[in-house]
Amino acid sequence: MSEALTAAYQAALRAEHAAVYGYGVVGGRIGKDREGEARAAYNAHRARRDALRRTVRGLGEEPEPAAPGYALPFPVPDSAAAVRLAAELEDRVAGVYADLVRAADGERRRAAADALRESAVRAVRWRGSGVAFPGLAERSAEAATDGTTGPTSAAAPGT
Repeated sequence: MSEALTAAYQAALRAEHAAVYGYGVVGGRIGKDREGEARAAYNAHRARRDALRRTVRGLGEEPEPAAPGYALPFPVPDSAAAVRLAAELEDRVAGVYADLVRAADGERRRAAADALRESAVRAVRWRGSGVAFPGLAERSAEAATDGTTGPTSAAAPGT
């Protein structure tokens, strides 16, 4: 296997570790009306994390362990901030899976694309709106500034 593929899987694993940690914070602050959604996302990220551990081992590498803690992008004192954090976590995970999509092929690429899609859908549910190119921050920002809803004339990353 290529070093780029292994590195992309390790990065996805790190992102899932951080998401599991972050959803622990979300779960402690989220309103009762969205507890089920937070729990489902937490469980989804735990399942992805565990699958990534198996994949990394299958590539002959040792999976990176979770850190004892992760810095949050902003304080999370209440339910509204917990919702923003959940959307941010999903955006970050989608970005890492976009990198894995670029590094992988075949069934691995399909699985990474599924993970990207799932994170993008959860981000939309948390935020209430989506972005033009989930997982590709530079393309999303580009579409937002030029007013398009589809690809622009710039080449996609990795092409």
